[in-house]
Amino acid sequence: QVQLVESGGGLVQAGGSLRLTCAASGSIRRINAMGWYRQPPGKQRDLVATFASTGSTNYADSVKGRFTISRDNAKNMVYLQMNSLKPEDTAVYYCRLIYSGSIYWGQGTQVTVSS
Repeated sequence: QVQLVESGGGLVQAGGSLRLTCAASGSIRRINAMGWYRQPPGKQRDLVATFASTGSTNYADSVKGRFTISRDNAKNMVYLQMNSLKPEDTAVYYCRLIYSGSIYWGQGTQVTVSS
């Protein structure tokens, strides 16, 4: 049983920073891909930043230069450092893991950026 737990969301003013953390637990031997998605109110869930199994990263154009994804393989954790936050970054942020052919999602953490 794989579980993902996100933390670090909250309310921040525009221009501020937040750091999200996702911890994966369970019988995990090798992570295929892990990353972050977000879903603004009334909109679909979209990619924010991910690690591929090769270690390469992929960012949404809207966050390039502001957000940085990092990970700790030994701890099965992934982080999202979010700087220069904008009101349009307001969303529920979800951690996603691809492992052994299955996709797992966390419960989400709310990020609200006030103008």
